[in-house]
Amino acid sequence: MALARRSRGDTGMNYWPGFVDALSTLILSVIFLLSVFVVVQFFLAQEVSGKDTALQRLNAQIAQLSNLLSLEKAGTIDLETQLAQLRAGLASAETERDRLKGVADAASGTAAAQGQVKQLSSDLDMQKSLSARALAQVEALNQQIAALRRQLSALEAALDVSDQREKESQTRLAELGQRLNVALAQRVQELSRYRSDFFGRLRQILGNRQDVRIVGDRFVFQSEVFFDASQAALKPEGMSELDTVANALLDLEKQIPSDIAWVMRVDGHTDLRPIFTAQFRSNWELSAARAISVVQYLISRGVSPQRLVAAGFGEFQPLDTAPTEAAFSRNRRIELKLTER
Repeated sequence: MALARRSRGDTGMNYWPGFVDALSTLILSVIFLLSVFVVVQFFLAQEVSGKDTALQRLNAQIAQLSNLLSLEKAGTIDLETQLAQLRAGLASAETERDRLKGVADAASGTAAAQGQVKQLSSDLDMQKSLSARALAQVEALNQQIAALRRQLSALEAALDVSDQREKESQTRLAELGQRLNVALAQRVQELSRYRSDFFGRLRQILGNRQDVRIVGDRFVFQSEVFFDASQAALKPEGMSELDTVANALLDLEKQIPSDIAWVMRVDGHTDLRPIFTAQFRSNWELSAARAISVVQYLISRGVSPQRLVAAGFGEFQPLDTAPTEAAFSRNRRIELKLTER
């Protein structure tokens, strides 16, 4: 009689939970896609950071070589200035020597004039030696400057190659992200199609039972279908209902490709009235134990354990918050939901 009254009180179709579940599924899918995007962006940031570090190192080397080149150019200018001074002194000495030679010739071999000529000749030889060393130093500096310029050109070429590789890497990462998003969207669509097929088949098998409801993408069974009050051991009639679910799941495992990560989540819920027994000290424990009992039975019927998840929600996810017996009955339930792993 109590079950009949609950059935008559729950004949109205409540679309709001289905809308909320569909919206939550959409939000979870979006969050999953965003998580993948964040992971891709993280690896992209790591690669770009490495490229930036290499770029900074190359720029530092270029700056160092530029400083060395500036110093070498300054040294070359100084040596060229000294060389010009030496050449001017050499020209002046040669002029003076020629003048003294003329004087010496005019003086018919005067000893003092000959001594000055010898001194000027010695000075002239010294100036020539200094000029030769200065020219050798200038040539060495020119060679060093040429080598620095070659190194600078090589570094600039390496920098250009690094920039090109970075651009190509960013392009490849962008293409990879797009392909990944497309693949994820395809997997979500495929799972949605199999979910619709699965629940459509269960809907046909279970028919229009009052103690089984379809809320969004979930099948909702009243706890009384499977369990006695405050118990987590399956009743025989509950096992019969789960045989139907197990057969549908076994067919589903054969149809869904192995690369699609899916699970059947079994959620246990209680009403808000507290429980404290020798076996269960809270509604958390009771709801979790009931979900585990359902999962263990499905496993015994051949369903893969990798495709099953048991979750206990206690009294904290009610469908009806009214403090009535009808609301308590609605909230005591087992929910089956096909979802991503």
